[in-house]
Order: sequence, then structure tokens, then C-alpha cells
Amino acid sequence: MIKIPFEEMVSRISEKTGVPKEDISERIKKKLDQLSGLVSKEGAAHIVANELGIKLFDFSGELQVKSILSGMRDVEVTGKIMQVYDAKDFSTEKGKGKVASLILADQTGSIRLVLWNEQAEKVSSLKEGVVIKVKGGYIRERNEQKEIHLNDKGKLIECPGVIINVAEKRAESKRKRINELSENDLNAEIFANIVQIFEPKFFEVCPRCGKRAKFDNNAFSCGVHGSVEPAYSYVLNMFVDDGTGVIRAVCFRELVQKLLGMDSKNMLALKENPNDFVNSKTELTGALVKLNGRVTKNAMFDRIEFMINALDKNPDLDEEIARLNEEMKAKKECEVVDISDEEHIF
Repeated sequence: MIKIPFEEMVSRISEKTGVPKEDISERIKKKLDQLSGLVSKEGAAHIVANELGIKLFDFSGELQVKSILSGMRDVEVTGKIMQVYDAKDFSTEKGKGKVASLILADQTGSIRLVLWNEQAEKVSSLKEGVVIKVKGGYIRERNEQKEIHLNDKGKLIECPGVIINVAEKRAESKRKRINELSENDLNAEIFANIVQIFEPKFFEVCPRCGKRAKFDNNAFSCGVHGSVEPAYSYVLNMFVDDGTGVIRAVCFRELVQKLLGMDSKNMLALKENPNDFVNSKTELTGALVKLNGRVTKNAMFDRIEFMINALDKNPDLDEEIARLNEEMKAKKECEVVDISDEEHIF
């Protein structure tokens, strides 16, 4: 069932009829009073729309991200890839499969695109900045966030030459304590000490698309570009502690360079001389950092981990102290309210 927020229903009716929103709201109120609670306000809005000859579910043609609603099927949308996540294998009672995801954006907003099975295998040929068209998608809601899902019945088409201007502003992360994090957090921010940091791990990638290169028959190859002379990428793991808990945090490529203060040339030198990492390890252990990212579940170790998509190795400490003071002040105010309530009751 397609879900349209009440405010959006009023806006749609107003836009299509030219009737002011206040008048539409008044019509809906009268309809609610007339039906004496037999329908919800959304149901009353549907009735008013029908009386005015408006089709709220007329979603034919290609949609913009802002117009996508939970419950829609056979969705068509074009957008630019902002972020790509590797495919993962999974197993359920119904069998085995593969899933991957990416963040898709247009001029009106961004949304997660989830690819299943054969569609997930295509993620290896996709990279940030590429414009794609999704046809035959269906919309689900997860943690109050809409997602486009695409299975083998849908289509994913690259659109070379198509230009989409996307606002670079990212959705604001929600600050959380480590003990408040859960697998459902897709855009969280933490402020913590690095308590343990490990040497970067290097791996071969395709120099053209950046995807992992496979070694077979004494040669490296890319699933899209065939035999390649590999380049190298890297991943770094560390544990961070904010006083409420400890979590493993993981960063890749440019974020590793930013954390270590190295360029790609220095990183490759570090690959050949891993002992040179000692100085970086000493410098960073105990350092305060601000990390933005998403939480994932590591099934092997049955724990959650933090996948970093942005980091600040020199956070504004005055700002953090002010934030802490505000939190302590708010907590004291809550305690005062609780005490006064108990005294009033007894």
C-alpha cells in the first residue's frame, strides 16, 4: 500500500487544483466531522481529492527522488551514483543470494538503491559519478527511510552523456554514544579516543574502476575490464572508546590517507616498509577523533562495527566541551523535574 504523508496529500491537492492549502485543510476537517470518526484524516483527504477530480496515485512516467513514496511499485528514476557498497553473499531458509547497495541522487534528494542477486553482481562495474536509470524498482521503508529495491525483473541502465547536478550537501549525521549505536544506524556521528590502531592492509584493485582485482592463473583480472596490471588500495582498522563503550571502526583509501597524513606515494612506501607505521601508531593512539559513518553487523564475530565515511582528526574541543556541558545541564534539568513530580505525587 502506498503511503503518502498527510501534509503531502494536502500539498498535492492544492497544487493540482489551485485551491489554497488552508481551504483544502478546512474541507478535510468538514469531511471528518461529517463522517463522525469513521475515517482517518488521510482517508478524508482521499475523499476530498476524489470529489475534486484529483488522482493522488497518478505516478505514471519517471519520478524524481522527492516524489518517491513507500509502497510504490514499477518505479522509474534516473540519478547519479554518490556512493557504492560492495556486494555481499547471504543465506536464508529459502536459499542463497547476493545483495549490494548504492546511494543514488538527483536534483531533489538522495535515496538508497538496494540490488538483489543478478542485479547485485552489476555493482562491480559501477562507480561514483556515473548516472544510471532504474526501471521496475519497488519502494520499501527501513528505519523510516525509503529505499528503492531492484530484483531480477527490473532493469539498471547506465546513461553516458546524461548530466545531473546534485547538491553536495550530505544529510546531517546524528550524534550518538557508542553504547547507543545499533545496526539500524545508517548515518551516525561519534566522538571518541583511538585506543588501538592496526597497520593498513593493502589489496589489489582494477586501476580503471577501483574494484577488487582477482588473482587467477598467475594474473590479476577485473570482472569488467579483464586482465589488468593492478593498482593498490588499503583499509585500516582501529578501536575507539568514548567512555560508554568500544567499537571497531574501519576506513578505506582516501580516509586512511587523511588519518595518517600521507599521500598515495607515501602509502605505497608504507606497503614496502610496514615498520614505518610505528610512528603513526604512536601519534594516533589516544587521539580524539570525530567519525561519521554507518553501523554494520559483523556476523563472524557477532558484533557491530562502524564503517567510516568522513572523519575529523582535529575536532574543535571547545565545541565538544560546550556540547558536553549542554548535555549535563539538560540531564540535571530532567532530574529536577523527576524529583518535583515524585514530591507532587506523594
